[in-house]
Amino acid sequence: MTQAAEMLRTYPADLGDVDRTAVARCIDACFECAQACTACADACLSEEMVAELVKCVRTDLDCADICDTTGRVLSRHTGYDANLTRAILAACATVCQTCGDECASHAEMHEHCRVCAEACRRCEQACRDLISALG
Repeated sequence: MTQAAEMLRTYPADLGDVDRTAVARCIDACFECAQACTACADACLSEEMVAELVKCVRTDLDCADICDTTGRVLSRHTGYDANLTRAILAACATVCQTCGDECASHAEMHEHCRVCAEACRRCEQACRDLISALG
């Protein structure tokens, strides 16, 4: 059981019909993506041809920030607002799609970009799955 799943299991109030598994999966994917994007941006800065990776670095850092924020928002349940949750999930899915596309365009040359693109795709899907689960 992941930390997110364990915390959701121990939450003292009723979460209603929220799919705790989908929420935990999305929280985990967000934090994993944030870490991958941060590490990818750092790795890009260590590449010899860093000037060609400026857009990738920027996209990685934006994605890391949005994913981190999304994971933190999803970790809070008191005073839950479904409309806010849907909006942040949609934003996260969008930035993950954009970052995943950018990193994929460098994946043949830079392994760290391939790894990051995969993390972005998983997070994007987890966000879209949770949006669907919320109705």
